[in-house]
Amino acid sequence: MTIPAQVLVNILVFTLVVHVVLITVAYLIYVERKVAAYIQDRIGPNRVGFDFGIPQLKFLRGFLGLGQPLADGLKFLLKEDYAPDRVDKWLFTLAPVAIIVPALIGFAIIPFGGTIVLPDFSILGIHFTGGEIVVAGLAADAGVIYLLGVASLGVYGVTLGGWASNNKYSFLGGLRCSAQMISYEIPLGLSLLAVLLLVGSLSPTDIIAHQREHGWLAFGQPIAAVIFFLAILAEANRAPFDNAEAEQELVGGYHTEYSSMRFALFFLAEYAHMITSSAFFALLFLGGWQPVPFLDALPESAAGLAGVGLAALKFGIYFGKVLTLVVLMMVIRWTIPRLRYDQVMIMAWQAIIPISLAVVVLTSIMVYFDQTTLLPMLLANGVLFVLIMSVRRLIPKTDTSRRIPLYGSRFNPMPGETVRTGPMGGIAREDRPIQGTAPTA
Repeated sequence: MTIPAQVLVNILVFTLVVHVVLITVAYLIYVERKVAAYIQDRIGPNRVGFDFGIPQLKFLRGFLGLGQPLADGLKFLLKEDYAPDRVDKWLFTLAPVAIIVPALIGFAIIPFGGTIVLPDFSILGIHFTGGEIVVAGLAADAGVIYLLGVASLGVYGVTLGGWASNNKYSFLGGLRCSAQMISYEIPLGLSLLAVLLLVGSLSPTDIIAHQREHGWLAFGQPIAAVIFFLAILAEANRAPFDNAEAEQELVGGYHTEYSSMRFALFFLAEYAHMITSSAFFALLFLGGWQPVPFLDALPESAAGLAGVGLAALKFGIYFGKVLTLVVLMMVIRWTIPRLRYDQVMIMAWQAIIPISLAVVVLTSIMVYFDQTTLLPMLLANGVLFVLIMSVRRLIPKTDTSRRIPLYGSRFNPMPGETVRTGPMGGIAREDRPIQGTAPTA
């Protein structure tokens, strides 16, 4: 019996990366809580260690709070799995599965480890034919199409969860998410099309090879990179696009009625989508496993143990880029306030989609004239940016968000009234409350 070695590598890589992603997702929740605490001048999780109440493991108590994800997972497993009356039980249960599965299979086409050269070998009487092997869960020439198709399935889980819950808040959250994801899939696809026009291939390995030769596309296609990043934020329901679960308006949005592991699956799917979309961004615009932008520092492939070590190094570099992008998403969440739902849709249809269309037209023109190297593309994107800023001044501005004057308020005081918004004196104006109040000017 003869099997291509690529099949064995695909199975091993997919199994390994699924477990790496699941462990990373658990600790990304911990990292997000730490990032939020740092931005808000708090401490964050710092108590739960790995001692499990055993005196002999006292030295693992605390341990920077790294046991918090394990405690949270046990909490979700042991909580009561509650479903309200009059929900559609089958769809209510299917929705978390429908959202977590696409998140855990989308990264299969990502060539985390590049390529390696393997000789022919046999295991348990099964003969494997070697050659140049792509270190990925799925070696597909049209891998980008696969990832787009899988990513578009995530909206079904949100929609089913919102509709099957028999709750108005959940239903509104599902409607918002459906409209938002459909809207932002358009600029996501157009910015991706600009990259594919430039590279001339749908293969992930060819996209990385193009960037090894011409430099990262984040420099050659900066406008497309920004649009793509905004689109993946909206597709993952991350702030400032998290209107589908806006706590101030919709309680919890589409997962309001969920608890226990059903809710945990929604939670895990969000972070898994962040990892997959960040891996896709790193593939398209950050050179994949290439460590530096303009220097081909690593060989394409190697044979034997050297190839395995090289693949592990490339995986570490690639995954480091992914984690950096995920942390950037976290910083954005805790820095920029949420946009209103109408602003999110207006921004998509009146700004981002027209700009992404302009990027595709510009890229097509540059490809037609065979000016696809880094410098001409960067200059063309600079010209397009100046043109966008010029046209923006001609667009009439809406006054939807204008501040309505309220007589006697701090923004519209009564005649002769002096508005004071800060503390007037005493310890409230003292920067050293423990040392004592000092006279202030």
